[in-house]
Amino acid sequence: MILTIDAGNTRIKGAVFEQHTLVDTFVFETETLQEKISKILNENGNITDIVIASVGKAAFEEFLIFSERVNVRTISHQDVFPFKNLYETPLTLGIDRMVLAAGAVLAYPGDNRLVIDAGTCITYDFVNDQDEYLGGAISPGIRLRYKGLHQFTAKLPLLERQDPQNFIGKSTNEAIHSGVINGVLHEIDGFIAQYQAQCPKFTIILTGGDAEFLAKQLKNTIFANSNFLLESLNHIFHYTNQND
Repeated sequence: MILTIDAGNTRIKGAVFEQHTLVDTFVFETETLQEKISKILNENGNITDIVIASVGKAAFEEFLIFSERVNVRTISHQDVFPFKNLYETPLTLGIDRMVLAAGAVLAYPGDNRLVIDAGTCITYDFVNDQDEYLGGAISPGIRLRYKGLHQFTAKLPLLERQDPQNFIGKSTNEAIHSGVINGVLHEIDGFIAQYQAQCPKFTIILTGGDAEFLAKQLKNTIFANSNFLLESLNHIFHYTNQND
């Protein structure tokens, strides 16, 4: 069994896998990292490896405390990935985006793939059917948009994510919800349309914390999987073992 860890900007997410079967998932705050992982290891005594992708404030050294119990490894730019990276600044490409691209290649072989990660930021990553990573886009996520409206204006309130009641907002709160949520939906559908203009057939994977919330409202056919990064880490683990 292996434990995959997605150490993000706001929370840490984890999953336990038996080969390619998802056994359990976890979400916790960075401050409780050692306590929570210790509990997971105690409850799953067959875990042999922890595989980590970190873009947040949790440093790799914080996980090394567990190296006496299991193998601990973090995914880095020096690892072997199952795609050719054509990004012009490859060392600036986030590890989370690389992991998602690798997962798309391994889970959907022979396809053109667009991975949309709707988290703190919304990222778009495209890998063609020749397993070439071409790049993508980065924009503010839903919560960043709410926070931006509040922090950079004098009077707009800070709201929590909510489905708009009306497309035409009849109050300031309604107008904010309509602007943020409909803006994100139109953005994603617009990006998909632009990719379709260049590549008519491809697989779309939507992941991240807002994936389930957005999936039911998007026009396009997508695979919504909020655990795709954790699953991708599991794919990379097995891919690496087979290609050492």
